[in-house]
Amino acid sequence: MFVKVQLSWNVIIPAENMDVKGLLLQRAIIVRLMEEFASKKATKELGYLLAVTTLDKIGEGRVRQQTGDVLFPVTFTGITFKIFRGEVVEGVVDKIMKHGVFLKCGPVETIFLSAQKMPGYQHIPGENPMFISEKQSKIEKGVVVRFSVIGTKWIESDREFQAVVSLDGDFLGPV
Repeated sequence: MFVKVQLSWNVIIPAENMDVKGLLLQRAIIVRLMEEFASKKATKELGYLLAVTTLDKIGEGRVRQQTGDVLFPVTFTGITFKIFRGEVVEGVVDKIMKHGVFLKCGPVETIFLSAQKMPGYQHIPGENPMFISEKQSKIEKGVVVRFSVIGTKWIESDREFQAVVSLDGDFLGPV
């Protein structure tokens, strides 16, 4: 789920910002790194990029001949979030439909729990639709549900993951 990673990226500081030295230059590099980190959102390999935790190393800058901008190689540690097949996770019910439930878990906003993967639950339509089990446990909007991940899919155009999940197993269902 949460993964600590060490990454090496190149940070470009525009030529007009290169009149600063020392701590101000380090600050400019950190700010630019944070901006780039936030704009990436997610990668297929790492999952969702959540936070830069430490800046481990700033390499020597190299001037780009065409623009005069300076490229600094940096090494940093960060935290990412990715769900894996077989993992047991909790999510919040976002939408109820006849064929299943959409959940959200952290930055993953499209998790589908099919009605076929909810043994013992029956759909109850109405103004506030829900699924209810023989034991009277309810799955309705806003409820936290513990589920098992069947599979995930990377959507490159949206730079996000989608997941398909199941309640087949012990201790799965509404929390």
